[in-house]
Amino acid sequence: MSFTGPSVGSGGRTARRLVEFGRTYVVRPKGKHQATVVWLHGLGDNGSSWSQLLETLPLPNIKWICPTAPTQPITVFGGFPSTAWFDVGDLSEDAPDDLEGLDASAAHVANLLSTEPADIKLGVGGFSMGAATALYSASCFTQGKYGNGNPYPAQLSAVVGLSGWLPCSKTLANKLQGVDEAARRAVSLPILLCHGKADDVVLYKFGEKSSRSLRSCGFQDVTFKSYNGLGHYTIPEEMDEFCTWLTSKLALEGASS
Repeated sequence: MSFTGPSVGSGGRTARRLVEFGRTYVVRPKGKHQATVVWLHGLGDNGSSWSQLLETLPLPNIKWICPTAPTQPITVFGGFPSTAWFDVGDLSEDAPDDLEGLDASAAHVANLLSTEPADIKLGVGGFSMGAATALYSASCFTQGKYGNGNPYPAQLSAVVGLSGWLPCSKTLANKLQGVDEAARRAVSLPILLCHGKADDVVLYKFGEKSSRSLRSCGFQDVTFKSYNGLGHYTIPEEMDEFCTWLTSKLALEGASS
């Protein structure tokens, strides 16, 4: 993990920090390859644990790419380093957004998808701050650019967020206004949000509010699933609905061939 220190670069701006992503784990499709989904873990986790779970799901036509986030000092941990897609001062929708970190992780996701065949549908999903990064990727895709203005290259067909929140929700509507194609992309992009009502890490209200924010910004195909008694983890019922939704939205054959 290397950072450029707080030295001031040209134009009086702080020099860009350098992040190094960890190992990427890939789960190959057991059937005909029809879709590729990048799946992003939560704070302090890695790509390996999710790859093991995703491999057990009855989704034989999906290739899963499970990267590991950079290890970096995290404000909510008092500066203690952890694997994280971006810095976070508070695990909530109202926390200040680390745009630089979000852009870097969204670009990493798009880069992982960039070598997939042209006829393969592409998706991104995640858990907790991985879900936040996936939803940020959705907003970049819809705008056609990252927060820093660089063009967003991936063509997303589905986005999933489990126990997460929508970063930059307060400014999203303004960013989408007047952008050619943004309204069309927002209308046609399917998004699944799932959240436990007993989540004590990323509170349920933030997931619910993220769903409302997306709808108010013109995202019409938003499914929000809530689960009584569910904390900050997943359960079989949630994963079953996740599989059904992906099979439908990605038009998967659903059986090995």
